Amino acid sequence: MQAPETRNGQSPEHPQEERIVLDVWLANYPFPTYDGRDFLAPLRERAAEFERAHPQYRVNVTGHDFWTMPEQVARATAEGRPPHLAGYYATDSQLARDARRPDGSAVFTSVEAALAGRTEILGHPVVVQDLDPTVRDSYSVGGELVSLPLTVTTMLCYANASLLQRAGVAELPRTWDETEAACEAVTNSESGPGHGITWANDGWVFQQAVALQNGLLADEDNGRSGPARTVNLTSQEMLDWVRWWAHLHESGHYLYTGRPSDWGGAFEAFVQQKVAFTFDSSKAARELIQAGAQAGFEVQVFPLPTNAKAPVAGQPVSGDSLWLAAGLDEATQDGLLALTQYLISPANGADWHRTNGFVPVTGAARELLEISGWFDKRPQQRVAGEQLEASDRSPAALGALLGDFAAVNEVITGAMDEVLRGGADPAKAFADAGAAAQQLLDAYNAQNRSGSGTPSAV
Repeated sequence: MQAPETRNGQSPEHPQEERIVLDVWLANYPFPTYDGRDFLAPLRERAAEFERAHPQYRVNVTGHDFWTMPEQVARATAEGRPPHLAGYYATDSQLARDARRPDGSAVFTSVEAALAGRTEILGHPVVVQDLDPTVRDSYSVGGELVSLPLTVTTMLCYANASLLQRAGVAELPRTWDETEAACEAVTNSESGPGHGITWANDGWVFQQAVALQNGLLADEDNGRSGPARTVNLTSQEMLDWVRWWAHLHESGHYLYTGRPSDWGGAFEAFVQQKVAFTFDSSKAARELIQAGAQAGFEVQVFPLPTNAKAPVAGQPVSGDSLWLAAGLDEATQDGLLALTQYLISPANGADWHRTNGFVPVTGAARELLEISGWFDKRPQQRVAGEQLEASDRSPAALGALLGDFAAVNEVITGAMDEVLRGGADPAKAFADAGAAAQQLLDAYNAQNRSGSGTPSAV
């Protein structure tokens, strides 16, 4: 769309003071784009393009810490100034659903309800029908898309091909048993590293592992058919995973970097060739491949290993989705809806992948990348999308909707730290963790019966 000529940020038809302000809060991250710009720079550019095409609007984009977005929104809401559009991290989805204004009304409304079946808004095609099915289901409740996925990642396994070749490991491991055998071969090889594998002791890893075994973390179908009231950290799937992890550690195959959520430590151990394998976000594929090349080895990318004794469901997505404020006037709401569709339009969705490595959220964006030869030159960037395609989209595969999920994750990683560093019995450590996690969930639910959409500690 061609925008009218502007002068000093104003159009002749819409002076600055008369423009409709769209207040957009986006999650900011400390890592730059692949071309060295600020993380949000591409989205700010899209917002500026939108303004030029629609001079009646001013898009006010501000970056916020993704960890504290729910608390920031809650405080702004209490002061009567909630954002019009807010990006929540995936595990904070329940907080967004529960967020309430002082009068008890919901802060956010369903994106699908606001779209109301329209095929275009302000000249922008509505593209949500083309969302990746697993991604769409991840942000849907009862089949209704409640927020708009923008930034999508999943977890992958990365291998040092040079170490594997020297150890005689001809095929990438697909199961836990094959992974253990590969670790043993690597550590027993001439000049092999002292350990075979590492990954961060992080809540996201547990979510992936339980889901891959078709396990649930919470009742009510993982909180997807109703608000979760119980959390389960002692399921067969959880304990099988923890025991296998502890076994790898006791056998010397797993390298623990010494503290929870140490993604940087695991990254560095892999790059320094202290291990042959690591788990990390699909977002990290480019960084790991480049770091490996600089260190003189090839990095291979493949799906996480699975438990051969359990059915495979799929892997929950991570990243951010955009939540639309309720109760807006028609012009403001339509501006926001048009902006969201512009952000995930095929060309812009493909660009967001190229600049940051996130999974393209629509089929058309992925097709553009295929046609351009992007994936042919970078086949490792295909793996995340293929992994999502393999999901059975069950409640297990989609992951849990859980109140105070961040605090529950801290309890989980604390229990695993006791197992790895203190030799605690997995069953007891996770039974204790389950009791503590249940207290957190109970406190959250009690606080949010009237609704505030904030963790219990806030």
